[in-house]
Amino acid sequence: MRLFSHIAVAIVASMMSLMAYGQKVAPEQRVRLADPFILLHDGIYYAYGTHHPRGIEYYTSNDLKKWHYGGVALHRNNSYGERWFWAPEVYYVEGKFYMYYTAEERICVAVADSPKGPFKQTDKVAMLPDQHAIDNTLFVDDDGTPYLFYVHIKKGFHIKVAELERNLTNIKQETIKTCITPRQRWERAEGKVNEGPSILKHNNKYYMLYSGNGYKSKLYGVGAAVANNIRGPWKKLANNPILQCPEGLFGTGHGAPFYDKRGRLHYVFHAHHSAESVHPRFMCISRMAFRRIDGEMQPVISENYRIPQITK
Repeated sequence: MRLFSHIAVAIVASMMSLMAYGQKVAPEQRVRLADPFILLHDGIYYAYGTHHPRGIEYYTSNDLKKWHYGGVALHRNNSYGERWFWAPEVYYVEGKFYMYYTAEERICVAVADSPKGPFKQTDKVAMLPDQHAIDNTLFVDDDGTPYLFYVHIKKGFHIKVAELERNLTNIKQETIKTCITPRQRWERAEGKVNEGPSILKHNNKYYMLYSGNGYKSKLYGVGAAVANNIRGPWKKLANNPILQCPEGLFGTGHGAPFYDKRGRLHYVFHAHHSAESVHPRFMCISRMAFRRIDGEMQPVISENYRIPQITK
């Protein structure tokens, strides 16, 4: 099993080489997806996210600029839960597409033969039925071992990791371990929140991108942590957050890294509707790279962002 996280990331000497994306897009033309995730499959980009009240929608694009609405990839009739369909991520593994998502504050996984769906859960049960948990993300290491990172809600939002069975749907509960908790000041301005994790491997180190602060806060942002072992210990970067309120945007966070057709690394994330209103949130894309800062390689997200546009 090999995922995007196994591709070597080119070290970019200067963020000046990253494309300047920022431009104005009318609200009605924005891609209204929060907690976005982008999958590249067979030359087509698929974007999934939080928005639809009865399931998970998707959009498609050939160039990351113009996007077409695709419909509902996962409907509540085929899933666990009746509401609160959040934070989907889709991975192609050994001929099947696996969607990891949240419903009713429970983490779930559904399977399909196409990135368009329909995604279905044969057994309509949560992966951890007794835990309030959200934002599950898959990472398969170089030795083929699958891991699930997720957010456990108990006296704050904490990110945990567990090993999965090879079927990619069952958690080995004896392997559950806490990775990070909200202790940096910027993560606690409004709420005590670490959420939206995603994992990259670069030069034999593991990097976790995550979001901090309450999602309704204008100061919602993205932080990073690093570890030598997938199970930790994880050390947060001292210069966090690495993305917070780039010019013209508010409440920026809960995204995921992905590679484009040319092998360049990007980060997709959401922003608030405006300075006055959280909803509907919309999708943004920035270039991303690894740079040496204070003697250590660190992930850097460009503040020059692109706002994808819906087209018919």
